[in-house]
Parts: sequence; C-alpha cells; structure tokens
Amino acid sequence: MLSNYVPILVLMAIATLFAVGSVAAGALTGPRRFNRAKIDAYECGIEPAPAPAGPQRFPVKYYNTAMLFIIFDIEIIFLFPWAIAFDSLAVFGLGAMALFMATIFVAYAYEWRRGGLEWD
Repeated sequence: MLSNYVPILVLMAIATLFAVGSVAAGALTGPRRFNRAKIDAYECGIEPAPAPAGPQRFPVKYYNTAMLFIIFDIEIIFLFPWAIAFDSLAVFGLGAMALFMATIFVAYAYEWRRGGLEWD
C-alpha cells in the first residue's frame, strides 16, 4: 500500500532539496555590494517620497491592474475545462458558458470604463 506513495515522496524530496539548494547557492555565491539604491524601498514602480502630513490618495490604477489579472485568471480557469468537455455538456453547457461570458463582459466593461486597459 505504501509503495504507491514512494514516487510522490521521492519527488517531494527532490523538489525540497532543489529549492533549499537554490536558495543556499544564491546566498553563498551572490554579490554582497549594498548601496543606497539597493537598500531603498521599492513599491510598484513609484519612487518613494516622504509622505505629507494628513491623509493622502493612493492611485487606484494598481488595484485595477490586479482586478484585471484576477478576471483573466478566472476566465481561463473556467474556459479550459469547458472547452475540454464541450461535447458532453450539450446545450446546458453552452448556456452556462454564455451566462459566464456575459458576467465576464460586465467586469471587462467596468475595467475599461475605469481606465484599467490604458497602459500609459
């Protein structure tokens, strides 16, 4: 019974050794020349600046980009299995996917209206 799990355990051991070995090799062989630019905080491509007193507005563009990524992710997660099982789903599957695509279209329209598709 346990012999069925031996290949999985061996693969997990190899993956763990590779991950730990890669991190260790990078730590041992990597350059250690630190300068001000490497130590400074880096957030989403915006140069860090001293924050003024009081509340400040954060650009919504990053949230829109994250939302667009999630929409694409969900779309692929549902479209791929549907495409594989398209023959066996018949009309019900087609109707369900049409409803799903309409929902996704609403999300894309929202992103478009909010400027999430403009990369300037």
